[in-house]
Amino acid sequence: MRLLLVEDDDRVAAALVAVLGRHGFQVRHARSGHEALDALVPDGSDPYRVVLLDLGLPDRDGFEVCSRIRAGSGVPVIMVTARADIRSRIHGLNLGADDYVVKPYDMGELLARIHAVARRGTPRSAEESGPEPSGPLASRGVEIDRERRRVSVEGRDVPLTRKEFDLLALLAQSPGVVYRREQIFSEVWRSGWEGNGRTLEVHIGSLRTKLGLPGLVEAVRGVGYRLIPDQPDQPDQPDGGPGTAPGDGPAER
Repeated sequence: MRLLLVEDDDRVAAALVAVLGRHGFQVRHARSGHEALDALVPDGSDPYRVVLLDLGLPDRDGFEVCSRIRAGSGVPVIMVTARADIRSRIHGLNLGADDYVVKPYDMGELLARIHAVARRGTPRSAEESGPEPSGPLASRGVEIDRERRRVSVEGRDVPLTRKEFDLLALLAQSPGVVYRREQIFSEVWRSGWEGNGRTLEVHIGSLRTKLGLPGLVEAVRGVGYRLIPDQPDQPDQPDGGPGTAPGDGPAER
């Protein structure tokens, strides 16, 4: 998931970029309002799913930047600022911000809010109205039909329980992005995570077994789980050529 971070303090930005990167986000850092607006101009790259916007920028106020963003884009905006007064909160939301987070914040809460606004802001075409569309997960041969609540692998139907299906469908929304345990329980079980860790482990293990793809869902120690998209096929080596070079395989996790 691509994310635009608008923050003029390099130390704050560096720490946030590092944490977000560990959770699977691809982050671009903009240090000014002008740089942020320039980054949002379409250039053929994948669009940003969320903008994290500080209000105290060096060239223009963050409220103005939000207004300019909203005038030309529907990308979700989360204002992340030290301005805690209620008037600023109301003004930011009235300008079109999707959420407002006051510094200092809990990182787990910020991640949950990012996922929440990203889900609400996912573009849907006319053909995709109603239930989310089915589709393959990279080239692993896994397809999810959300309308019929069916899953198949290489054309073979895989019977899943209701919770197993909901868990897979959640992780499949953003392959590569880490979903925290707390968020998974909130989305799938509609309850808190505390004391229920074993339940999640059992369902993850069952998914891996039933799909026959033990590497599809990866555990990120101390954080949660993510769906691993397939890597692009490597070009065939010429006959008699060297084998896989050191470092060509998947990185050690």
